[in-house]
Amino acid sequence: MSAYERLKIDISKPRYDQGTYWGRAQHFSILTNPLNLLASSQQLEDSKQIVNSYRNGAELPGLTPDQLWRAKQLYDSAYHDNGTESKKMFFFGRMSAMVPCNMVITGCMMTFYKTTPAVVFWQWINQSFNALVNYTNRSGPNPISPATLGWSYCGATTGAITTALFLNKVVAPRFPPLVGRFVPFAAVAAANAINLPMMRSSELTNGIPVLTADGEEVGKSSKAAQSAISQVVVSRIGMAAPGMFIPPIIMAKLEKGPFLTKYPKMNAPLQVLMVGTCLVFATPLCCALFPQMSSIKTSSLEPELRDELSARPHPPERVYFNKGL
Repeated sequence: MSAYERLKIDISKPRYDQGTYWGRAQHFSILTNPLNLLASSQQLEDSKQIVNSYRNGAELPGLTPDQLWRAKQLYDSAYHDNGTESKKMFFFGRMSAMVPCNMVITGCMMTFYKTTPAVVFWQWINQSFNALVNYTNRSGPNPISPATLGWSYCGATTGAITTALFLNKVVAPRFPPLVGRFVPFAAVAAANAINLPMMRSSELTNGIPVLTADGEEVGKSSKAAQSAISQVVVSRIGMAAPGMFIPPIIMAKLEKGPFLTKYPKMNAPLQVLMVGTCLVFATPLCCALFPQMSSIKTSSLEPELRDELSARPHPPERVYFNKGL
């Protein structure tokens, strides 16, 4: 008897119910867990072997459901799988590297925000890391081309630096010092609003596949692409918000106290620690804001596709699409 026949677990789907917010949050908390980075090469290879053997109908005696899911979670955290082959992802481009990398970058952005060279350097580092994550996770039926990634990287970097410098020079001096601490967040938000639409510009032009509730593809829709990209932009900005709003307020108080007055070099480590604490929770919770398979009303689609669906004997009220990450 094969392991699949014995366990009856479909590992092509997430372990937790993606129709509920809590189920999605549990799924992304596992996917973005920084502890996945501590798995050795042998552990990753073992997880790959278990997943492939299970898919191929091997017996795998003694394998428990928890062991199978743990292997699948490690496998998903480190490998691209396009259905025909799997390739190990670059270490710093994995989803599980987002929290540790972003906590350092964001903490430094908010510590060194007053001088032009520091603003330019850390905004560039931030967008370079985002480009690395986008490139590492580019696999799929319509992978993003290097040229598109390059243009989106340049656009996001320029937008982030321009926004930060403008706010630092023109807006922040007119308000209390605390306002200046929020400039990095405004720059990050502007970069996300530029980066994602540019990176997925082909989807806005050509549309993305839309499906019925039964999984039947019924066409491509630019309206669905607009909704998908908007949802991802909101999620990305939401991930950054707690770590870029809460620490500045706390640091504004701490910097007036005796500890940071005596040990000013502890400013950056404290900011990094607070940002990391926020990101551990904000990353999975904001990834889960919208279902991976989101939906749109048929009446909101392009006229041609809407009319085509309306002519069916049982026209669907909604169609579904993969929003991406």
